[in-house]
Parts: sequence; C-alpha cells; structure tokens
Amino acid sequence: MTVQIATTPLDAMHRREGARMVPFAGFHMPLSYTSIVTEHHVCRNKAALFDVSHMGRLRFDGEGSEALLDKLLTRKISDMPVGGVRYGLICNEQGGILDDILVSHLETPSQQRYHLMVVNASNRKKICSWIEKLLPEFPRVTFSDRTEITAMIAVQGPLAIEVSKRLFNFDPSRLRYYNATITDQFSKPVVVSRTGYTGEDGFELICRAEEASRIWENLLLVGRNAGFAPAGLGARDTLRLEAGMPLYGHELNDEVDPLSAGLQFACTFDDRDFIGSKALKALSTEPLRMMRVGLMPDTKRPAREGYTVLNADGTKVGHVTSGSQSPTLGRPIAMAYVRREDIIPGDLEIDIRGTRVPAAIVKLPFFRRK
Repeated sequence: MTVQIATTPLDAMHRREGARMVPFAGFHMPLSYTSIVTEHHVCRNKAALFDVSHMGRLRFDGEGSEALLDKLLTRKISDMPVGGVRYGLICNEQGGILDDILVSHLETPSQQRYHLMVVNASNRKKICSWIEKLLPEFPRVTFSDRTEITAMIAVQGPLAIEVSKRLFNFDPSRLRYYNATITDQFSKPVVVSRTGYTGEDGFELICRAEEASRIWENLLLVGRNAGFAPAGLGARDTLRLEAGMPLYGHELNDEVDPLSAGLQFACTFDDRDFIGSKALKALSTEPLRMMRVGLMPDTKRPAREGYTVLNADGTKVGHVTSGSQSPTLGRPIAMAYVRREDIIPGDLEIDIRGTRVPAAIVKLPFFRRK
C-alpha cells in the first residue's frame, strides 16, 4: 500500500530554490537549501525563514473553550488575556506527555475571540481524536482543524523583527515575547506571534494557504540586503538543540512526564484539575527517578540518539535523546535522560560506538542569546 505524502503550500517555492526535500511527519519538507551549518549560522547572525506549515493548527470557538482547554492542558488558560501565548502540554491520565503545544488567545478585527493551538505534525491526528472525545462535555465549543487551509512561516534571527516590520501595518517589535496579534500583510489577515523554536528572537506567522508564497517572497525580498535566507529541518534541529528545547519523539513521549523533562513551569497545579493532574501531583511529592540533562562529550564525534550513558562504574544510567555537532559552539552537544542519583559532575560517560567517552554535565540551554 502506497503511503500518501502531503505537501505544504510552499512546496513549489522550496523546489524552485533547489531544496533537498525529505519525507517528514507525513509531508515533503526541505531538509536544507545549501548546507545545515550555513543555514544555522544565517539564523544565529542574520535571519532565516522556515516553512513550518506541517505543524497542526487547531481552532476553538464558542463559550466553554477556555474550560475545555483548562481540562486538556497542564497550563492554565482561563486567565490568559487576549494577545497572550502560552506553552503547555497535553498528558494522558498517567501523566505521560501526548504532545507539547502553544495556545494563543486571539481577537479578529470584528472582535470575535478564539483560541488557536499549534501541535506537532506527527501528533496532529492523535490530538484531534483526543480533543473530540472531550467535545460532548462542552457542547457550545466549535472545534476545527485549520491546518490544510492555512500555512505557517517562522522568521528567526537577530535581524528578523527590525527588518521585517515594514511589511506589516504595525511594528512587531511592540509585541512582547509570547504575545500574538492579528494584523494585515498587504491587506490580507495574518496571525503574528513573537515565538520560535531556535533560541533566537523573531516571529511566527499564520496565513491563508493561498497567500503563503507571496508572503514568503515578500519576506525574502525585504530581507535580501540583510542576508535573510530560507532554512530547512536540519538547521531547525541543531538550533533547537543548542537552545535546549525538547522535541517530541526524542525528549518527549507518552512515557515521559513533564517533571522529568524539566517542564514544571508548564504545569499549573493550584486549584485546578486537568487530565493527568492527579498522577503528576503524586509525582511532584517524590524524588524524580530520571532527569533531562545537557551533556558535552569530550570528543569530536557527536553522541547520537539512543547512545548509552554510563556512570564511573560502567553501569548504564541513562540514554541520549538528541545529539549533534553544535555549529555555534564548534563541538558536540547532547541531551539525555539520566538517573537522578547519578547526575554527578565528572562521573558520566557516553558509549560512542564502543568507546567510553567522558561527558560533562552542563546547564541547559547550551546557547542563550544575550
């Protein structure tokens, strides 16, 4: 049976630019246009454009939307003002993570308010099914999947805001971090949020699918003299790893809880119950068994996902979840889950293809924009 692979509204643009296309989460996506390292440095020093249209975009309208989201998410939503954006998690009853998400509280020019949730591409169908099971409890909520009729573009880098602001009818530098608004781009509505997944400043915008190519071209045109360039999945991964950001399917899955993942800030326990809250409250009263840590192996070879982490006695105490060469630092970095009692500086090693290599424990993130 042939598996159908979808394309984003920007697929023709990527192929015209000579992108190396790969299947990812059910979509044809650009891995890179030039090289991963080059695109990584463009983002760190200028600004890069990423097509993130494969991410799921789910809309909640009507009375009861906030109550539904409060039950669904680890993060409280009912007190979020219009224009706010929050990072949260969807958990199962056991406290395992089904996905990590962003929710925005938006208002249209006609003053209609709604919530927009961005979910990981690989989890979209699973999360839609999870939400649909809750809908009978909230009969006035209208839930819709907007993924196929919209596109999503991320512009990330130190020049992203300043150079791009003349494209919009407002100054995006006035947006605080984790805030969003609905504005115009040449008289067409777009959602602009000051968020990202690279450790850089910048914004993400959501537009109608048919407007995506024009907006992509406008962004590259306005940023041409500043060195803007498109970037693919490869650079997006090395950037988020340097920024210490977890990725679903690597650091996060339905057997990992938010506390072990170091995402306690995304859990609001006070005076509320949500799916998984009982299990997570119980976990919060006990010492963690495993913890997510940053590692710097003392070698030129990167530690890849699945490599074993050992203590000084050679006992397996954890495993690498993500690892790569860091273009910014010029050395290998990795994230791993390690037994709490074995997180002792100077005592960890990584088995890299049969060779035990010392690995320093470092505080995440590996890179932080000043």
